Amino acid sequence: MDTLISLSPIILMFVIFYFLLIRPQQKRQKQVRDMQTALQKGDAIVTIGGLHGVVDAIDENTIVINCNNTKLTFDRAAVREVKQD
Repeated sequence: MDTLISLSPIILMFVIFYFLLIRPQQKRQKQVRDMQTALQKGDAIVTIGGLHGVVDAIDENTIVINCNNTKLTFDRAAVREVKQD
């Protein structure tokens, strides 16, 4: 019983870390993964490097972005957001 009381602050700290740090990060990763799998041809996107363009073609792991009539190939993971125009 005495060891449980002495371990309770450490257990409480792990619970707080889970709800304040780990759980929100997992939710954000799931949202990004869902956004990247839902990409379609014609979507206006922004890459993690700040490149703005339109999806021209989609493969399993890569996308082709049309940016000022220049086609660039990126990994799907490089897409930061889909712009809502």
